[in-house]
Amino acid sequence: MSTKQEIFTLLGGRVKMHRGLYNPTSDAVWLAAFAPTGCATILDVGVGTGGVSLCMHAHTPNAKITGIDTSQTMLESCAQNAQLNNAALELINADIYSWRTSRTFDVVVTNPPYFYGTPASHNAHHNSDLSLWVSRCIARVRPMGTFCIITDAATIGTVVSVMATKLGDITIFPLFGAKSTAERVLISGRLGTRGMGVLHRGLPMNYEPVLRDGLTISKALGKVSDA
Repeated sequence: MSTKQEIFTLLGGRVKMHRGLYNPTSDAVWLAAFAPTGCATILDVGVGTGGVSLCMHAHTPNAKITGIDTSQTMLESCAQNAQLNNAALELINADIYSWRTSRTFDVVVTNPPYFYGTPASHNAHHNSDLSLWVSRCIARVRPMGTFCIITDAATIGTVVSVMATKLGDITIFPLFGAKSTAERVLISGRLGTRGMGVLHRGLPMNYEPVLRDGLTISKALGKVSDA
């Protein structure tokens, strides 16, 4: 990531963000890099200031991306970031727990509220029912569509236990920091399939082909295998 005055960038400069109330971390880049490309519709649950959605827009520019968040302040910041990137995002002020809609999407992504304790000033990532969150997200996936999540490694049991009742082809991709154990975990699954799960050996969280060069994980791993 680089900084220039009040603007910082993701994906090696392909995505620009206003510095503000909540600044996306590398989690947003990783989640967007993990999600499948080439889809027509995407739902970003807990869109915040737009980090995940705008990185996904960079990877899949023709997709219609919808973001939902309970915070109008976050959505206003997201709209400003979308304008900065010439991205037409549909933004909805609603709670995923109670959102009344029949809409479904090819891909549903989320960087959920997985921490417990005293919330930060932006109130993101804290004190929510993660099982219910995941269940509500999956309810918005179309048949044969994909659900993707990034979460703290400590919550993997909670997330997978919900996903396993509804999804097949579950893929688990750990991300490692300085410790020998994973800090974050990317998990995906498909609605309406019965495929077996896959556990990848993962990558370091500072892996430059994804963070600096802006590659998706599949392209980054393909580059490694071709070397």
